[in-house]
Amino acid sequence: MLLLLTVVGFTVLLVICILCIVINLSANKRKGTASVLAVMGSGGHTKEMLSLLSGLGPHYRPRYYVIANTDTMSKQKVEEFEQQKNITENSKPEFSLVLIPRSREVAQSWGSTVLSTLYALFKSFPVVFSCNPDLILCNGPGTCVPICLAGLLLKILRLGRVQIVYVESICRVDTLSMSAWMLYYVADQMLVQWPSLQTKFPRTQYIGKLV
Repeated sequence: MLLLLTVVGFTVLLVICILCIVINLSANKRKGTASVLAVMGSGGHTKEMLSLLSGLGPHYRPRYYVIANTDTMSKQKVEEFEQQKNITENSKPEFSLVLIPRSREVAQSWGSTVLSTLYALFKSFPVVFSCNPDLILCNGPGTCVPICLAGLLLKILRLGRVQIVYVESICRVDTLSMSAWMLYYVADQMLVQWPSLQTKFPRTQYIGKLV
């Protein structure tokens, strides 16, 4: 019974998402711009992500920041970053903050992680389908997995032209993170910051150190 309700729930959600994207498709796309959905982590993940975003030109807009609903630090850092970016580029703010539940909290058991990940995936579908971004940019937090899976479905259904770019954290020298393992064949590009990592995983691209 629970499985049936889950399937029905996801089906209804998918139909609603598709209707939303069809209605808003022309309104959300503007010539000469590329919308970005950035998945924020905490601590070092957030620092690296903001470093990446600082290198993007002004035509990457609007920017959507997906943040775990318990991550208050990243929310503050993003707001400070956007304020400075608007001053530097002399432009009006074009960003949104989107809160979703974490797939896995620190020290959470693997059994309960399955349920929390399904819940996060359920919440991620409306976010990705309504934003319909040109680029999903992530760098390792568990929150990015359901977002990227939703982006993959968007591509499979040919309702968007999203590119999924995963940048592995600098702390990963010899092995990929769990998120990278899960998204190894999902991401269009997987970038690493150590040449030894690229040697072990040929589908990755070495880009050097970001910070």
